[in-house]
Amino acid sequence: MKRFYNHRDTIVSEAIDGLLRSSFGAGVCRLEGYDNIHVVLRRNWDKSQVALISGGGSGHEPAHAGFVGQGMLTAAVCGSLFASPGVDAILAAIMAVSGDAGCLLIVKNYTGDRLNFGLAAEQARALGYKVEMVIVADDVALGRSKNARGIAGTVLVQKIAGNKAASGATLEEVTEAARDAAMSVVSLGLALSDCNVFDNDHEPRLGDDEAELGLGIHGEPGAERIDVARLDELVERATTRLTEQAPDGDLAVMVNMLGAVPVIEAQAIVDALSRTALAERIKWIVGPAPIMTALDMNGFSLSLLPAKKEFVEALSAPVEPGAWPRLAPFGDVETQKTPELPDTFVDVPTQNAFVEALIQKGAKTLCDNERALNALDAKIGDGDAGSTFAESARYIVQDLQRLPLNSPKALCATLGRLLARHAGGSSGVLLSIMFAAAGQCDDWREGLQRGAERMQSYGGASLGDRTMLDALLPAIESLRQGNGLAQIAKAAREGADKTKTMKARAGRASYVPDDQLRDIPDPGAEAIARLLEGLV
Repeated sequence: MKRFYNHRDTIVSEAIDGLLRSSFGAGVCRLEGYDNIHVVLRRNWDKSQVALISGGGSGHEPAHAGFVGQGMLTAAVCGSLFASPGVDAILAAIMAVSGDAGCLLIVKNYTGDRLNFGLAAEQARALGYKVEMVIVADDVALGRSKNARGIAGTVLVQKIAGNKAASGATLEEVTEAARDAAMSVVSLGLALSDCNVFDNDHEPRLGDDEAELGLGIHGEPGAERIDVARLDELVERATTRLTEQAPDGDLAVMVNMLGAVPVIEAQAIVDALSRTALAERIKWIVGPAPIMTALDMNGFSLSLLPAKKEFVEALSAPVEPGAWPRLAPFGDVETQKTPELPDTFVDVPTQNAFVEALIQKGAKTLCDNERALNALDAKIGDGDAGSTFAESARYIVQDLQRLPLNSPKALCATLGRLLARHAGGSSGVLLSIMFAAAGQCDDWREGLQRGAERMQSYGGASLGDRTMLDALLPAIESLRQGNGLAQIAKAAREGADKTKTMKARAGRASYVPDDQLRDIPDPGAEAIARLLEGLV
C-alpha cells in the first residue's frame, strides 16, 4: 500500500524529529547519543517536582510523545512500531528527568511494557532514584481482569496524574491519583479495519461488510466480529457493551479516533453517542480526536471515567501539549434562532398551462439524465453535476403551484430566489444569479441576456472557457433573435459539443490535465443542451 515513509526502520526517529521541528514540539527536546534510545522530554524541566514518564511502542501518535509538556508527561519513551522500548531507554529517561521528588511510570498493561519498565524501575531504585509504577488496564472487551489491555484510557490517567504533579504533590500523592484514575477508567474500541504496520504484503483481515468490537491498538483481532451497520447501530452496540463495565453515576467520556477516521465521521460518532442510553449519564466529553491511535486503523474507542470533582478539575486544567483536546460539557446542542429570511414566494401564484408543461417536462428531462450526467462529471470532476441539476428541478416542481406562471418577470425573480435557497453547487448558484437578474427586466428575453452577463461577471467564465455558458449563451442569443425552441436547442447542442475540444479555463475542469478532458463535453453544458432538447 502507499505510505509516506522512507523505511520502516527509520520512521520512528524521523517522526520524533518531525515532532520536535513542528509547532507542537516547541517545549520539548530528545535525548541523543544512542541509536536505540528514543526519549522525548520537557526542556528546562524543574526536577523539584515529581516527574511523569510513560511510553510504549510507536504507531499510537500523538501518544505518548505528543503529551509531553507542562501539566502532563515529563518524558515519553518511544519503542519501535508496536514494540516496547528497551530497558536502557526507560532507565535513561528516569535518570534524565528524576530529582529528589522522584518519578512515576505510567505503563500500559502489556507483558513487554510491564517487564521492561519494571526492570528499569528496579535498576533506577538501585541507583538511588525514587520510582513508582502504575499499570493501566482499561480495556473491557473481555471484562475487567489482570490480562486487560491498556488502551486510550491511559492518556486520561496521564492527564490526572500530570495535574497532581504540577500542583507540587508528593510522589505518593501523585501515584495515588494515577492509581485511582487507572482503577476507574474503562475503554472499548470498534473498528471497520485492522491496521498495516508498514507491511507491503499486508492482507486486510476484515471484509467490506465486517467490523470488529473490542479490539486493541496493535492490530490484534477484536473480541467479536460483527456486521457493518448504520453508525447509530454501531455506536449503540459499543456503548451497550461498555455500559456493562462502566462505573456508577455521572460520567466523563473520551472519544478517541484510531487513525484513519475523517473529522466529519468523528463528529458524527459523537452525535450518535448522544442518542444512546448511556448519553443520559455523560456530563463531560474529551474529543473526538486522535489521542491514542493504531496507525491507519479505521475505528474509534470510547473511554469512561467517573465525573467526580477531582477528576473533572484535573481534566479541565489547561496544559501545554497541543494534542490534548480539552474537556467540555456534554449535552444538548446550543442553538440560536435563524434570522427571518426574505420570503421566496412574494408574488401571487398564477396559472399558465403551457409554462407549467414546460417546467414539468424540463424537470423530468433533468431527473432522467441525472445518472448519465453524474457519470460524465465523474470523468473530470466530483461526479455530482447530474444530481445538482436534478435536485434543483425537483425543488421547482415541488413548489410549482406557488409560482407566478403567467408573469415571466415575476417567475424569473421567484426562480432566482428558489434556486438561491435550495440549489447546490456552483451551477445552481449561477442559474440563480441569472434568473434573479432576469426578474428585474420587463422583457424576459432581454432579462435572460442580462442575467447571463451577471453569471459571467460573478463566475469569472466566458464563452469558450469550457463551462455551461458555452451551451447557455448561444441558446440565449438564438432566443433573442426570435428563433423557435428547436433552433434554440440546436444552438445549445452545438455549443455543448464544442466543449469536447476546448481547453478548460474556468471551473473545476481547469484543474484537470487537458489529455483527460479530450472528447468529453462539459457536464454543465451537456445538461443545458439535454434540457432544451427535452423541451423540444
